[in-house]
Amino acid sequence: MEAGSKDKILKSSNHPSWVFCFPSKHFSSTPSTTKDPAFIGVDSKTIQRKPAGWKAMPYILGNETFERLASYGLTANFMVYLLSHYHMNQIYAANLLTIWAGTTNFAPLIGAFLSDAYLGRFKTLAYTSFISFMGLLVLTLTAAIPDLYPPSCTPEQLQHGQCICPSKSQLGFLFLALGLLTVGAGGIRPCSIPFGVDQFDPTTDEGEKGITSFFNWYYFSFTVVIMIALTVIVYIQGLSWVWGFAIPTFLMFCAIVLFFAGTRIYVYIQPDGSVFSGIVQVFVAAYRKRKLKLPSSFENAVDEHVLYDPPVKGSSIISKIPYTDQFRILNKAAIKEDGGLKPDGTPVNKWRLCSIQQVEELKCIIRAMPIWVSGIICFTAIVQQHTFTVLQALKMNRHLGPKFQIPAGSLSVISMITIALWLPIYDRILVPNLREITKKEGGITILQRMGIGLCFSVFAMIAAGFVEKKRRESAVVAARPDGIAPITVLWLALQLVLMGLAEAFNVIGQIEFYNKEFPEHMLTVSNSLLHCSIGAAFYFSSFLVAIVHEKTSKNGRSGWFDNKNINNGRLENFYFLIGGLGAANFIYFLFVAHLYRYKGSAIHDDDVSVKKVVLV
Repeated sequence: MEAGSKDKILKSSNHPSWVFCFPSKHFSSTPSTTKDPAFIGVDSKTIQRKPAGWKAMPYILGNETFERLASYGLTANFMVYLLSHYHMNQIYAANLLTIWAGTTNFAPLIGAFLSDAYLGRFKTLAYTSFISFMGLLVLTLTAAIPDLYPPSCTPEQLQHGQCICPSKSQLGFLFLALGLLTVGAGGIRPCSIPFGVDQFDPTTDEGEKGITSFFNWYYFSFTVVIMIALTVIVYIQGLSWVWGFAIPTFLMFCAIVLFFAGTRIYVYIQPDGSVFSGIVQVFVAAYRKRKLKLPSSFENAVDEHVLYDPPVKGSSIISKIPYTDQFRILNKAAIKEDGGLKPDGTPVNKWRLCSIQQVEELKCIIRAMPIWVSGIICFTAIVQQHTFTVLQALKMNRHLGPKFQIPAGSLSVISMITIALWLPIYDRILVPNLREITKKEGGITILQRMGIGLCFSVFAMIAAGFVEKKRRESAVVAARPDGIAPITVLWLALQLVLMGLAEAFNVIGQIEFYNKEFPEHMLTVSNSLLHCSIGAAFYFSSFLVAIVHEKTSKNGRSGWFDNKNINNGRLENFYFLIGGLGAANFIYFLFVAHLYRYKGSAIHDDDVSVKKVVLV
């Protein structure tokens, strides 16, 4: 391995000997031959494995492809499933879907903790993949066994809300399936991208470019998969819910098999302990030493050995984060005191003395929080395509030709097509040309990319509002018994294209932001923050719907929403409201982005070379 290359350590304890589908020689504590180029340095206890880079990607991206195909094959049409199969009213179904999706996106925070502290990324992915498979299996049973869902009813009964509602036991079985899927997502989502990043060596130019390209191609493959899920899987679900869920279940099984097929070349990172305990330790230590004075400069602190700055240990950290004077009060946690160190140089009390590295890791999280908040409103706009956009599509002319009818759950494929077409153009054409102009590796800064995405999300909501106004007016004038507006569903394409561009810029920008601005051993935590932002958006959307419905439906008014017929509401006002919140959020983002410092871009507040990000 080249000098300075990333030190990846594979310990024998990380060999998953419990995996029954592979020969035991794959998991021996020493390689079968010292000539294996994947291994460098043979030892009875540890093996240093050279990152395989793109050689490992077919297994990781293949696993992610099948897993996403399974999960999105389920959720894409789930709103229709709740309305038609379980006979739920529109508001209850929308809130159930958003609350479940929100919980599912907060679960990665727990998964990240378990991965970093106890299991490691590989084992976390392995265990939770099996749990996700079980969740899909149970959900398939809710469609296959008649006792697990309410009796069917006619379209007329469904239109007038006269269908039998699900019993508590039937809802309980449904919630069991959703709970298992939540646990599965809690482990898969925070670990899949960091596990892929682990397979590259970021200390080389090839590895650094590979990681940058990996983010784009990861999302590209993810987008293609969703396109298939939103078309083929949703179409099958329109014919048979049993087969529509059984196929994603089988695909999840394929994902598990493919994931384990790459065990011979993966780089495995040992868990380094809980990041969260280290965060709390810094706060406690800084508070205990709040009355102590810091040196006037970092150079003085180094010369006088005032701050605790030991050599970095652990297999997953390749470099130390530069010391900064930002949030200076936290630096007091690293002030050394008499008798505070053991003879071996470790702290006597970790709750009174923390390293500079620990302090700077906490600062990474604090700096990222204002940026994280800005993503909530953007995702609030994006998640509407899974709820109210589906309701819009159900009340529009979805026919293409005399026989074929577009499934309502498939409309969001337009967003995915937009992303799939845009990303290769962006990655292979725009970025190289922008790189020549700006001299930046990504063509533009990460925050600039995110800001552009925020603008597109605002435009998408404004477009959605005007389209809904036209759709509702058309439906009212036509006055058909089924309430369907005699205009084509393709009117929704404009808002979905804009939504796709919002994802292509902001969401991928967030993925890159969290993976580049956090230390290597905190990648699972950083990626869980992305999903927490999505979860917060689902919760916020549900909260917004509840508040708006309560405030606008008083005194016998129909309000902006209607439980039975979307034509009786004013959904366009809700879209305009989200658009207005998005515009205010963009102004907020400009402010926090201006103040943000990229990791390692500044050392001291009094340094004239401090670089601040300005969106221009």
